[in-house]
Amino acid sequence: MPSSAGSRRCPLRPPPPPAPRRPADMNYSRFITSVSAARKASPIRLLTELMQKSPPSLISLAGGAPNPNVFPFKRASVAIGHGTAVEIGEDLMKRALQYSASAGIPELLSWLKDFQRNLHNPPTANYSPEQGQMEVCVTTGSQEGLCKVFEMLINPGDNILLDAPTYSGTLAALRPLGCNIINVPSDQHGIIPKALKEILSTWSSEDVKNRSHHLPKFLYTIPNGCNPTGNSLTTERKKEIYQLARKYDFLIIEDDPYYFLQFEKPWAPTFLSMDVDGRVIRTDSFSKILSSGLRIGFLTGPKPLIDRVILHIQVSTMHTSTFTQIMISQLLQQWGEKGFLEHIDRVVEFYRTQRDAMLIAADKWLKGLAEWYPPAAGMFLWIKIKGVSDTQQLIMEKALQKEVLLVPGGAFNINSSEPSSYVRASFSLSSPAQMDLAFKRLADLIKEAL
Repeated sequence: MPSSAGSRRCPLRPPPPPAPRRPADMNYSRFITSVSAARKASPIRLLTELMQKSPPSLISLAGGAPNPNVFPFKRASVAIGHGTAVEIGEDLMKRALQYSASAGIPELLSWLKDFQRNLHNPPTANYSPEQGQMEVCVTTGSQEGLCKVFEMLINPGDNILLDAPTYSGTLAALRPLGCNIINVPSDQHGIIPKALKEILSTWSSEDVKNRSHHLPKFLYTIPNGCNPTGNSLTTERKKEIYQLARKYDFLIIEDDPYYFLQFEKPWAPTFLSMDVDGRVIRTDSFSKILSSGLRIGFLTGPKPLIDRVILHIQVSTMHTSTFTQIMISQLLQQWGEKGFLEHIDRVVEFYRTQRDAMLIAADKWLKGLAEWYPPAAGMFLWIKIKGVSDTQQLIMEKALQKEVLLVPGGAFNINSSEPSSYVRASFSLSSPAQMDLAFKRLADLIKEAL
């Protein structure tokens, strides 16, 4: 059994791995679509941000913001665990209810940038903007960030790489964009670099030299506690994959919503921590650790690309809820990095206990009927049902009759109609007793199907 979450701290600022050669000169313009390249800053949004930085003595007749004095909400107090509270007084409430900068409110952005530097120590932190300096922006959940990144990068017909089975929301966002999704084989330790290398060998050194349009634009992966498989990439594999990205000049989209739900310490080094070129776009989420309903995520990556995403935000959502950002920012300022990481330790301890309860139930009821690997992170157990070639009918029709529900594995395939012998079980919400009963019912169901 792993030791308790509180017994080993995750050291901040891990040393970056040595770069085998000098950073590449990234040509970001070759990655972005014509639509993204055509985006211009909104003059009104720029005025809004300028006003917020101006002294109180400024008399502005420029803005189109409503007067917050007419809003019915005046103040708020949000109770936090351990007897503390986040207080939003009248002046702060006026700001919380008003328009704000598209990249995020300044104090939250500042906290997140410092946190990313301390936690990942990205080599790009001190680069110039043109070189791909690390930039951060707040998004309305990491899903918004992902969708805007995809729309920034993908033209119809582009080749992209990912390791399926993968998050169904990613596949749903990618399919309408008309890209060719190339599946990279993976196992319980994530993407298999040898398999990725074999796929990439399709392109010649001349293709790379000439920046052929057919080269893959990016590799997308969920490196920790992948949804649905629970797979986590090893450090050595990440290093190999990053070097392949350098060789074939593709970006890496590091979608890491379960980064803070790793059950072992020290936490795995991230692609961002290895990024000497400025070719990694990383998504982080507060959904699993602070709140899924508040819809707060953040993107970290090279400034020339993050700036494109911000331009898209300006004309879509305009910005993530100012109230939500202020509430989260006040909490993080109150906690500091130390308090935030201590909170994460408590969350991890809960999910580790839940995972262990599910593994006990699986050993008790599913031995001989199914196969699985203990996940090292996340919220899911990926179960292969023996003797059942496709779990779709088994789950969607018969499982409901047994009063147990799981997700059929086909939902996570690139082609969702392809048969899958897997099911995904989540250990986030059910009690150990419920897990035990659910797997007993699943075992009965499998026995009847065989």
